[in-house]
Parts: sequence; structure tokens; C-alpha cells
Amino acid sequence: MYQDTITAIATPMGESALGIVRLSGPEALPIAHRVFSRPLRNRRLVLGHLLDPRSGEVVDEAMAAYLAAPRTYTREDMVEFSCHGGALPLQRVLEVLLAQGARLASPGEFTLRAFLNGRIDLAQAESVLDIIQAKTQAGLRIALQGLEGRLSKQVRALRSALLEPLAYLTALVDFPEDEIEHQDVSASLEAALQQLQDLTSNAHRGMAYRHGVRTAIVGRPNAGKSSLLNRLLGHNRAIVAPIPGTTRDTLEELANIRGIPFCLIDTAGITATTDPVEQLGVERSHQALASADLVLLVVDSSQPLDRRDYAIATPLGGRQVLVVANKRDLPSALRGDELAPARLDEYRSRETMTAQPLNEVAEKQQAAGWPWVRTSALTEEGLEELEETMADLVLGGQVAANEALLVSNPRHKTALDQAAQHTSAALDSFRSGMQPDFVTIDLTAAVNALGQITGETVEEDLLNIIFSRFCIGK
Repeated sequence: MYQDTITAIATPMGESALGIVRLSGPEALPIAHRVFSRPLRNRRLVLGHLLDPRSGEVVDEAMAAYLAAPRTYTREDMVEFSCHGGALPLQRVLEVLLAQGARLASPGEFTLRAFLNGRIDLAQAESVLDIIQAKTQAGLRIALQGLEGRLSKQVRALRSALLEPLAYLTALVDFPEDEIEHQDVSASLEAALQQLQDLTSNAHRGMAYRHGVRTAIVGRPNAGKSSLLNRLLGHNRAIVAPIPGTTRDTLEELANIRGIPFCLIDTAGITATTDPVEQLGVERSHQALASADLVLLVVDSSQPLDRRDYAIATPLGGRQVLVVANKRDLPSALRGDELAPARLDEYRSRETMTAQPLNEVAEKQQAAGWPWVRTSALTEEGLEELEETMADLVLGGQVAANEALLVSNPRHKTALDQAAQHTSAALDSFRSGMQPDFVTIDLTAAVNALGQITGETVEEDLLNIIFSRFCIGK
């Protein structure tokens, strides 16, 4: 499809043992023969020198591999040079290849050519990026399922299942005078709709494994937020001191908890202050809170709640909140329903409560409206329960990723939702006895939505957006 030859550095810039520069296109082998000191044979690794034909200068000593089309990543002729991994030699090799007529590849263009040349479909191409960006083993497993074509296979089967009733209804519209045997397409539409709903029902789990969960750790000063962050990370990342207000800015770190990447955001204590630096920290804490998927509301269980706790908790109604009652190694001064969202307005002006004592009984945790976990960042008591509860909130009480197919791409989720909506509308229209041409409108839209996933009905603008997120050289 492409008539030019592209090149790019395929490994990250910096100092390393090896760096790879790739060529792909019809002129890949001729260019390689002009710059490499030894002849290349298909699927043989050859040691030689990279030369600048303009001056005869030796640019680097390298291993070169020629891969003949179509058994290559792009289904084009490809040559890969394994060079020394310094930034300067790699850049010099790239300059020589560009001078010999190759073009610098745009982001994701190698994978784009693999898609356009039919080696992989669009969903598989996006899985390549997911593999590169995977943050946990579970996320990597889901991405590999995508690259293997598990989602594509199911989407194609669904698309075929919808094309059959669409063909029948289209025939009724196009050939009204012909005697076409009656078919009740409702059963096939029902089955397709159920499969679509099954795929989308667990998409939140797949996206959590892929994108991670932004988790804001909030609370009043000296409640133990930074200590909790350090425990969840497994190492000391945040400065911890008995002096309130040690954290004056947000701090983000990634933690792998039960296979889910949690982006933990340690925040400055949210409290009224006249210090301009502390005010900036509080402002950033509010920004982190606004962007969070999950909020860990840390309270000091050794002290009664006060106005500062209520000021933080009150705006959290409707958010996914997990109350972390820290310092369980000390005698508890909390009460079980003090942070119930329905009672915050009633209690926020009070300094102390007179409710039942906080304990670990499930009924008390449910009474609070938000789940509670009692922990000690000092002794690690309750840490495992906290991690399990965090994962459970994200996964909706379901088991962690295994061999089940999970949709992890928001674009795929949107397309599946659209396909389900149009299939449901087509089913309703058919059952209500509407004319076949009305039913075909929704069925055609459902088929096109599924084609957006695998690339059968994708538009060029969407391709440009998708592949622009890739790194150059992939």
C-alpha cells in the first residue's frame, strides 16, 4: 500500500547495551546494501559495519537482519540494525539511512502498516500499545489476549450474527414482490444483544487493569496519610514526621495492589490556613480529589472527629470513598456512624459525637454508608484488609483477572455500547411489527459500530488519532 520506505529508532534513547534502528518498505534492502559492509541474506543475522556512503566513514559496528516480505511485522521488506545503544551512534545511523532515501516514520507507522497490510486488525494493533504500557501482570495478560485476537474473534462472530438478519430484512426491502421465506430474527437478535451486554458488563474491570485507578489519599494534617502511602508502596517515598503539615504538595506514585495499578496521590492536609504555600498545597489537594476515581479518607481513630474531618468528608457525597481509620494500635475514640453521608449535615457543626463505638462488625461498617477499614500504618495491622477492600471496590466484588475476556479499551467499550443500543432498538422495532427498512437502519448502525473495533468500517481520521498515541519506531 505504501510506496516509500520508513526508518526510526525502535528503542528508547539513552545509554544501553543495544539500540535498534529499523527500515521498512520496498527500498529497505537496497538502502541496507548501500550502508552495510556485508551482503544480507533473508533471516540471517550478519555482523558488519555501518558506513556513510557519502564519506566512507564507519558509523558503527552492528548486527543486521534482513526480513523478506510478507513474513514480517509490517508485511513489507524490513531490515533491523542492532547497534550500540548510545544516543549519538543511533542518531548517526538514522541520519545515514535518511540520507539514502528513507523517510522518518511517524508515531505508530510500523504498526499502522501492519494493520493496513492485513497482518493484524485494529483491535490487535491497539493491543500492541497496551502491552507496551502495561503496568501490572494482569494488565499485560489482558493486552496479550487482545493481541492474540480473542476480542476480535468474538466481535467478528457477533458482526456475522447481525449480518444474517440484516441480509434477510434488506432482501424484503429490495425485493418486495418476491416470495422470500419468512424468518423470525428476534431469537438471533436476542442472542447477539445478550453477548454484547456480557462483554460490556465487565468493561470497568478491564479498564481498571489497563488504565489504573487514580486514588486520592485525603484527610486532616497528621492523620497518617503519608505513612499509609509508604505502607501501600512497600517503601518510604513520602517524608513522615510527627509535625502536622509535613506534606505541602501532592505526591503521585504507582502501587500494584492485587494486580490493579493504583495511582496513589498523597495530598497535603486539607485545612484552613493563612500560609500562602500551604494554601497552594490545599488547592492542589482539591484538584487531586476532583480527578480521583477512588478516595481514601484517612481519619485518626485515636481522636474524636472534629470540624476539619467533616469539612473534608461533606463534599464527598456521591464519590467512591473508603474510610481508613488509621492508628488502630491506639485506643479508639471514633464512633461507627460518624461519617455516614446522610448525617454529615447534622454532625458537621459538632466537635464530638455520642454514637455507638466503632468496631469491625460488618453491620457497623454498612451503617456508615461508606466502607470502613481499621489500619495502623505504624504496625501494618489491617493493611491486607485495606488492599483487599480497595481491589473489591474497583472490581465490584468480582474476582481478579483470569482467562475471562475483558474489554479494556474505552473506544471498544463505546462501540460495543452503541452496537448494543442499536441491536436493542432493532429488536424492539421488529417485535412491534415496523417495516423492515426501519429495522435495517438500526441493524446497519450496529454492524458498523462493531466494524469500528476491528477496523472494517474505520475512518482515516480515527486511524490517525489511534496511532498518534504510539511511540516513533513501533
